[in-house]
Amino acid sequence: MQTKFPVTMPAYTIVPVEKEPFPVVWEEMMGWFIVPKMGEKLAWAMYDFPERKRAEVTCMEVTGKALVHGIEGVEIVSRTFDPTEPNAVGSQNPVERRFVAQLTDTHCRILAESHVDNGVRKYFTFLDGDAFLANWGFGEDNCGNKTHLSPQGAISRSGSVITCHAVGEALDVVGRYEVTIGGITYDTVCVMDIENYNNGVASEQYLDKNGRTVLWRRFNRDDWAISRHKIPWSERFPENERITINGQTYVHWYDCLTDYVL
Repeated sequence: MQTKFPVTMPAYTIVPVEKEPFPVVWEEMMGWFIVPKMGEKLAWAMYDFPERKRAEVTCMEVTGKALVHGIEGVEIVSRTFDPTEPNAVGSQNPVERRFVAQLTDTHCRILAESHVDNGVRKYFTFLDGDAFLANWGFGEDNCGNKTHLSPQGAISRSGSVITCHAVGEALDVVGRYEVTIGGITYDTVCVMDIENYNNGVASEQYLDKNGRTVLWRRFNRDDWAISRHKIPWSERFPENERITINGQTYVHWYDCLTDYVL
């Protein structure tokens, strides 16, 4: 596989700005960074910390219109090269998935996902209950994620200390930041996601005025998946950055970078 993504994560800085966060229209598919519109294509890479080494690279492209249970969206083909364990399907390399996603004036949601497992193509749609919703569903009744974002007061942040005022999962704009990568500075707002994607997981997503991701960073609660990993994340990665959310420690794990900024 040829890729423009460097083996080592480029150095970057994140500097808070004493300005009001700007409202942003965020049309990207949650967790996959592509906008589900005809003609769109995107590649992105995952970088593990503290080594800052490139792990997997995913190439995505909208291939046409699609209909799922009478609802129209677009089909997206995704190919993940050198997949990490959570994204692996047997020994496939790359792992190919096909999504159908819908973008409206207010929300972006996934309608279906399919992949081949052991020679059998498996299909999952929004009518398949937890078999779909646990992995691909967001929002009440899979309404998706809101596309128009501005601070709502659900999450507040002061430095590395975050307070979630909502009960359970929350997603909110928490401030304005200058993110500099590769010598280019981007004016962004930081969207924090607390447990929308996964219980015990938080993320920082820095969006520019075009609503595109400049940088995405994942943090795990110290006891996340402890039955599998056996030790707290603060012990597993003692050098990695930490934040606190409602008094609990979360540890930085990996970043995602898209070719939008390369």
